[in-house]
Amino acid sequence: MQDWKTRVTLLWPGVMMAAVVGIAATFLSTQYGAPVMLFALLLGTAMNFLSEDGRCKPGIEFTARQVLRWGVALLGLKITTAQVQAMGWQPAVMVVIAVVGTIAFGIVMARLMGFKPFFGLLSGGAVGICGASAAMAISAAFPHHPQRDRATLFTVISVSTLSTVAMVLYPVVVRLLGLDPLNAGFFLGGTIHDVAQVVGAGYSMGHVTGDAATVVKLMRVAMLVPVIGFATWMTHRMHAQSLASPADADSAKLPRPPLLPGFAVVFVALVVVNSLHVLPRWAVDGGNDLSRAFLVGAMASIGMKTHIKDILSVGWKPVALVVMETTFLAALFFGLMRLFALHG
Repeated sequence: MQDWKTRVTLLWPGVMMAAVVGIAATFLSTQYGAPVMLFALLLGTAMNFLSEDGRCKPGIEFTARQVLRWGVALLGLKITTAQVQAMGWQPAVMVVIAVVGTIAFGIVMARLMGFKPFFGLLSGGAVGICGASAAMAISAAFPHHPQRDRATLFTVISVSTLSTVAMVLYPVVVRLLGLDPLNAGFFLGGTIHDVAQVVGAGYSMGHVTGDAATVVKLMRVAMLVPVIGFATWMTHRMHAQSLASPADADSAKLPRPPLLPGFAVVFVALVVVNSLHVLPRWAVDGGNDLSRAFLVGAMASIGMKTHIKDILSVGWKPVALVVMETTFLAALFFGLMRLFALHG
């Protein structure tokens, strides 16, 4: 009991500061209509001196890692198998191809631009799946590394900004392309990064477009599990290489990561439970709200752990990579829509 009280006392200051920043970010997002994750990052970064404070540092570290995983796990309450089945097999196939293709493109381009494959997977997964949430989920499956939080922070800022731009521009694009409401929803749901921006863009064009965009987007969210599994496999591979390399003796001392992170297992379990409709509506809505709160708080903590100079020092290449991935995803998904229309 004493250990539990000691741990709460240790973590409480940092957790509370992350919560305060998260509440402020939520208020600003409501007032100005911008992504809450972006506000959480910016406000957190402005308060990065707290991560150097001995009282707040443990709680900030805990929120950035453990609370983040809780938030990702609860995302499973957003999806049911019935939602996926109702759309037919074509959108599901299109989503799988688009997500896998975008991640493969990201990894290849990252290597060509001199980055590690992990950064290509992180940025490609964020673009291909669900923006900031995917970036944080994939990052949580990576091994601990001094550059991990910096890469995650940059990716979240990039995809949040591009997602807002896409929310404004893509409805104009689908009108210029002459897409009907259903196909417009497919395109918006298959290409915009964050869930909130998909909902905003989709329902701004009508109920049919909004419904289709939301379900396709949730299909992309469901791709988190296999992608997290792939990230874990890459971590295992790196761990095995470190064991075989005398030069990486320090890395070899690190504990072997699990085959699949616990939060990914909970994510799958919640999808199954939610599909059975055994949970009351208030429980599902409460879980979704709690997931959002956890993710916003975790994003604020990641911001607190990062200095502005670290962001400014990344150069133009990471920006170019995320822009290329976004453009690739839009072109690929539209091409898949045309292909399936030709055969449908």
